[in-house]
Amino acid sequence: MFSMNGSGKTGARMLLVSVATLMIAGTYPAAAETVMTINGKAMDSAIVDAYITGRVKKPLDQVTAEERAMLVDELADIYVLSTTDAAAKIEKDPATIAQIELQKMGILARGVVSQLVSDIEINEDEIQATYQEQIKLAPNKQYKASHILVETQAEALDIINSLLAGGNFEEIAKEKSKGPSAADGGSLGDWFSPDQMVKPFSDAVINLADGRYTTDPVHTKFGWHVIRRDATRPAAPPPLESVRENIKAKLQSDKLRVKIDEMKAEAIKH
Repeated sequence: MFSMNGSGKTGARMLLVSVATLMIAGTYPAAAETVMTINGKAMDSAIVDAYITGRVKKPLDQVTAEERAMLVDELADIYVLSTTDAAAKIEKDPATIAQIELQKMGILARGVVSQLVSDIEINEDEIQATYQEQIKLAPNKQYKASHILVETQAEALDIINSLLAGGNFEEIAKEKSKGPSAADGGSLGDWFSPDQMVKPFSDAVINLADGRYTTDPVHTKFGWHVIRRDATRPAAPPPLESVRENIKAKLQSDKLRVKIDEMKAEAIKH
C-alpha cells in the first residue's frame, strides 16, 4: 500500500540504501597526505577520512579533535595487525582473497549505482499514476476492535461459551486476557486498517459486523483470540504530498532494477 513495503526487489533497495550512505558521507581531500607510517605502510588522510566517516556516520566537519584522535588510534591498530607476517600469510588464503575481491566489487558497484541513480528522472505523471494505483489497492475501511487473548484454544472456547451465556466482554477481558489491552477491557484503542494486523486477526475483523464477536477462536502467532469488532469507518487515502517521497523512492528503485537487469542480460554469457 502506501508504505511501499512491497515495491521493487531487495537487491535494488539495498543498493539504493548504500547510495544514500555514500551521498551523506561527504567528500574527501583530492590530494591525500601521509598521516603516519606503520611497518613501512603509509596511512594517508583519505583512508583516515573514509574510516572516520564510516565509523561516526556524520560529516567530517562535525567530528571533534578528540573523536578524530581516538579513531586514528583505532585505525592504527588495524594497520599494525594487517601488516604483520601473520597477515601476509592470511592474505594469500583463497577465502581471504575472495573476501577482498567481493569488498572491492561492492565498492565499485555502489559507485556505479550512484551514477545510475543520478541519471534517473521521475516525472509528475509517473508520481500521479503510481499514487492512483496505490489508492485502488489501499483498504477502504478502518476498524476498531477488542480482543481477549489466551494461550490455548480450550480457554478461548470457554470464553466464547461464557459470552454466549451472557457474560460481559470487557469484564472477561480484564480477568482472563493475556494481552496488554486487558486493562482496557480488551480494546485495541486506535483505528486500524486490515494491513496493520496479522492476517488471521484482520480477516476475522472484516467478516464480523459491528458489535459482534467471533464464535470460533482465532489463532495467530500471539495465541488464541476472541475478537469483537467495535466500529467501522471509511478510510480516506493519505494526501499525495504525505507519500510523494515514498512514491519517488519506489519509482527510482523500480527503474534502477530495470536498468541493472538490462545490464545483467547483456553482460552474462551462458
